[in-house]
Amino acid sequence: VQLVESGGGSVQAGGSLRLSCAASGYTYRSYCMGWFRQAPGKEGEGVAAIDSGGSTVYADSVKGRFTISHDRSKNMGYLQMNNLKPEDTGIYYCAADLRRCSISWYRRQEYNSWGQGTQVTVS
Repeated sequence: VQLVESGGGSVQAGGSLRLSCAASGYTYRSYCMGWFRQAPGKEGEGVAAIDSGGSTVYADSVKGRFTISHDRSKNMGYLQMNNLKPEDTGIYYCAADLRRCSISWYRRQEYNSWGQGTQVTVS
């Protein structure tokens, strides 16, 4: 599975961004797609995940502000980020695995495909 993120950028606190993840190289079946972020000097964090059935999970730090979604017909995943805060700054990565999301969705080891990342800066 190949993943390509887009949609990052710079925004002021309180603003919004929508990240996209284009997936290719697989035939639709069960999957889990997650978004992770890496801030300078901090450990990576699982932000949200969605599986092929549409079930979603979020990190507490983004609940109520971020929304993960997908369009299976287009092999696309999205992360809508509202009310952004400076602490949301980081490189955001899309990740996927060809099985439904587990309770360990926030662990990097749960995913075997990763995008190159897209920078999000909130000032």
